[in-house]
Amino acid sequence: MTTPDHWSTIRTLVAWLDEQNGRSQQEMSLRLLKLTEEAGEVAQAWIGATGQNPRKGVTHSEADVADELCDVIVTASVALASLVDDPGAHLDGKVARIADRPRTP
Repeated sequence: MTTPDHWSTIRTLVAWLDEQNGRSQQEMSLRLLKLTEEAGEVAQAWIGATGQNPRKGVTHSEADVADELCDVIVTASVALASLVDDPGAHLDGKVARIADRPRTP
C-alpha cells in the first residue's frame, strides 16, 4: 500500500501534467491509455527475463520486471488522482471491498 508521501509525489505529478497538458477529456484519455503502454513494458520485460525470444535470449532481470510493475502502479495512481479528489481513500475503500470478497466459488 502506498503512504501519504507517495500520494504527495503523485499529486505533484498530476499538477505538473495539468500545467503542461491541461485536463481535457482527451488528456484524461491519454493518461488512461498510458497504462496500456506501461503494461506492455511489463510484458516485454517478462519476455526478456524468461528468454522467451530465442533470437534475443535473456535481456531483462526480475528486477527490471519489478521496476516496470512499479511504473504501472505510479501511472495508475496518477490517473486515479486525476479522476478523484482523494485517491488514497478511494484505493483504501476498493482494497477493503476486495478483502471482503469470498474466496470460494
